Amino acid sequence: MTVSNNQKRKMKSAARLYAVQALFQMEASSQTVDQVIREFEDHRFGATYDDGEMAEGDVDTFRALMERAVDDQAAIDQMTDRALVAKWPIARIDPTWRALFRAAGAEMTLKQTPPKVVISEFVGVAEAFSADGKEPKFVNAVLDHMAREAQPEAFGKTS
Repeated sequence: MTVSNNQKRKMKSAARLYAVQALFQMEASSQTVDQVIREFEDHRFGATYDDGEMAEGDVDTFRALMERAVDDQAAIDQMTDRALVAKWPIARIDPTWRALFRAAGAEMTLKQTPPKVVISEFVGVAEAFSADGKEPKFVNAVLDHMAREAQPEAFGKTS
């Protein structure tokens, strides 16, 4: 089966959403990265529920984000801390946003996707989880700061 570029893009977007959910689940349940990856790939990707069907996720993107987020969690959390207001260290923010910043930080440090695309994609994920519509603006600001640190060359700065 041939997958169109549009379908590939949708699968990568779904993988980003799944990575945020999986990282949240890991933190909440103390499961290992391998357990969560297996559960998502076996039971969540493309699953059908009473209220609809889950999108098929791009397995390679999902695994890369999960593995990088876990392997480099300390460095990604430190990068996130530097992007947050001093009074709000990452440990104090909602676990959903913590998972989102870890997944986005993982993708930024992989340097395979332009940072502005990463920001746009994860702001879209934030919109899916936003209760009052304010969180996506917060997420955008934090991710912009993180992207400028992770990939300054993409913003015309070399230092």
